Amino acid sequence: MTKFIAVISLFVALCCAKPTGGGNLTSYSVAEFDALLKSNKSIQLVDVRRPDEFKAGHIEGAILIDVTEKDFLAKADSLLDKSRPVAVYCRSGRRSRRAAAMLVEKGYTVHNLNEGYHEWRLYQEGKKP
Repeated sequence: MTKFIAVISLFVALCCAKPTGGGNLTSYSVAEFDALLKSNKSIQLVDVRRPDEFKAGHIEGAILIDVTEKDFLAKADSLLDKSRPVAVYCRSGRRSRRAAAMLVEKGYTVHNLNEGYHEWRLYQEGKKP
């Protein structure tokens, strides 16, 4: 019984622990992300997709830092200011969640577009409420 309580206590402690980098992460719907970008001009907008995807279309003002590259964090550190919030997105939300977690570990405050660029385009075209 004592071992069981110890294991449960450890599990709870790990679940409640903050990332070591001191950053934080918030995820948004397309409408919330749009409002965030419009209301906070200090946000650094990062597209974490591949260069070919970025070239095919991206959110205005975004810079490209490909999360699949080995030097993703080094590039992020050279291009981003830790004192300003970072907003990240990818095609569907999967890569941006990965990038966001990595940036939070480095101490960045990160805002993630949950639904990705595809849904962003639909929203901008008025095809998504």
